[in-house]
Amino acid sequence: MKKTKQTDFEYEKLFDPDHYFHFYAHRLNEEQTQTEIKFLINTLSLDQGHHILDLACGWGRHANRLAQQSYKVMGIDRTSGFLARAKKEAEQLNVSVNYRHGDMRGIDFQADFDRVLCLFTAFGYFDDEDNQQVLSNISRALKPEGLLCFDIPHRDVQVQKQKPYMVTHVGQDMMIDQMQFDSLSGRRYYRRTLIRDGKRQDISFFVRLYNVQEISILLTQAGLTLKQIYANWDSSEFTSESERMILIAQKRSKL
Repeated sequence: MKKTKQTDFEYEKLFDPDHYFHFYAHRLNEEQTQTEIKFLINTLSLDQGHHILDLACGWGRHANRLAQQSYKVMGIDRTSGFLARAKKEAEQLNVSVNYRHGDMRGIDFQADFDRVLCLFTAFGYFDDEDNQQVLSNISRALKPEGLLCFDIPHRDVQVQKQKPYMVTHVGQDMMIDQMQFDSLSGRRYYRRTLIRDGKRQDISFFVRLYNVQEISILLTQAGLTLKQIYANWDSSEFTSESERMILIAQKRSKL
């Protein structure tokens, strides 16, 4: 399978809202969302005086529900279609979220937030330099001792258990992912084929996978300290067999 070059990353196709909701809706149900919200409130010790940044907020799945509980939230995403849906839902729920269109590589906040969220594998889609820049931007956006929560695949287990392909069925429609891991770059390369209403579309992309040591080094370089790792949203303990990592990192206090 041909590897995806950085210049070939088909971001707009990958995050096309129509296809995204069609194939992922079953994984983004209300019960799962509420489990994640409960985890965030408890684990991050959220206070209603806190200012929260939901980076790569998508369609506001977390931001709107946090706003329902009177938290102050800003949501930033690169996909206009996601933001339009987030704003529409916020209106329906009669909640206020400051939604902004933007790229996580370009945010330039200065100690404006108590907590930053970057959820549902929203981290790892760029080259190593840009991924590091994202963490540095987050660190700069956090107040001293502020917390970051993000969830990503656990490289060690993902590579061990990786299958050559995975198929998602939605009725007669299919999403077929062919996958190949490159140990030199640490990237999992995807060739995705969507078959929907009898029409086919191919999408190429990659995700940078990290193990605990790698991500800890990146966080340290960004001025963050890894505080805790969980295996799942039920707060279960992370082990060497966990397929995913939910990481809590803290911005170091000024010296």
